[in-house]
Amino acid sequence: MPKGYIIGHMTVTDPAAYQELIDKDTPIFTDRYGGEFKARGGHSETPEGPAFERHVIIEFKDFDTARAAYYDPEYQALAEIRRRHADSAIVLVEGT
Repeated sequence: MPKGYIIGHMTVTDPAAYQELIDKDTPIFTDRYGGEFKARGGHSETPEGPAFERHVIIEFKDFDTARAAYYDPEYQALAEIRRRHADSAIVLVEGT
């Protein structure tokens, strides 16, 4: 069965406030849904398209699990932190 991914692209406008999201969303994705962070920040390059400063890739056992993790009510409440303190685009992707 193909893996599922949450891929986030963001430019953080308030790093101190954004840290709360990092601290609180990690156990939701990893402990509750078995997600594994494949990328979380780090060096990046944008040769085409709109540029964001930060990129996150979380791998899950399948697309349905990635979708459930994103729409988890506790995560959605925390996502308001990202929405207030970063410009972002989030994509749910089924792997091959």
